[in-house]
Amino acid sequence: MYMFKYILKRIGLMLMTFAIIMFTCFVLIKLLPIPLGEGLGQDTELVKAKLEARGYYDPILVQLWNYVVRIVTEGDFGIGTTYPGYINQPIWDAFVSRLPPTILINVYSSLIGVPIGLGLGIFAALKKNKWQDQVISTGVIAMIAIPSVIYAFLIQYVLCFQLKWFPIQMEKGTDYFSWEMFRSMMPAVISLCLGSIAGYARYTRAELTEVLTSEYMLLARTKGLTRGQATVRHALRNAMVPIFPMILGEFISVLSGSMIIENVFDIPGVGGMYLTAITVLDYDFFMLLSGFYTLIGLAAGIIIDISYGFIDPRIRMGAK
Repeated sequence: MYMFKYILKRIGLMLMTFAIIMFTCFVLIKLLPIPLGEGLGQDTELVKAKLEARGYYDPILVQLWNYVVRIVTEGDFGIGTTYPGYINQPIWDAFVSRLPPTILINVYSSLIGVPIGLGLGIFAALKKNKWQDQVISTGVIAMIAIPSVIYAFLIQYVLCFQLKWFPIQMEKGTDYFSWEMFRSMMPAVISLCLGSIAGYARYTRAELTEVLTSEYMLLARTKGLTRGQATVRHALRNAMVPIFPMILGEFISVLSGSMIIENVFDIPGVGGMYLTAITVLDYDFFMLLSGFYTLIGLAAGIIIDISYGFIDPRIRMGAK
């Protein structure tokens, strides 16, 4: 019962936070000048007439009401006004068409990064203060300190340009599960998963090291369990309690993608679309993509919090 109330409360707070953020974005955007696509070969008078027909020149609160009503009743998130290639086209269709590459490169990076990161963290904890631990910890610190965009450029130069293992940019087309498409995604996937590997390794090492020095581990050894048996049966299970929710949050947030990495490797995903929408001042695109990233971030946080109560029966979220 406590958990049910807690979930409802968190969902309510999430929706309220989402509404406040989107209201703020909408108002601030509407205070900016309305772009008419000058310099893009458009008939500005025609664009102005279309925007006026959609209520772009009404008072801000009226525009907000009409915007919400159109989304709820018609699923209409607006049309492209200045975004090259999507002018006068429904932005929802453009968004859906660009979503698969973003999902795939982040799912692949999670599937690669999670087992490697956990494995390195476990190995470092078992070899605490030995040379293996020092090497892994130094590598983890370096990977965390260096921005992912630096990895991207290094991977492009070494793996793509010098060794020619992968193409520099992602293959064109929509055959996302072909071998050539998968191979062309790998540079972006490797760039994304390096940071995840470092984060998982550092967190796993810290948690497992603390568990291995706890009193119940000493008790397990005195009862006759070997070090390996005590580690697998007790240490890993307890260390995973705070780590597993982080992994769940990672899988939930894969939709958010990586805007910079997508631009570096020319991934036709949502991240690149977001940056372009900001650059060309296409407000409807910006609103949809801002709502998407905000909702994914809030949902990932809720999933992480709620999962603690299901993973560890001792935790009762919302109980006094």
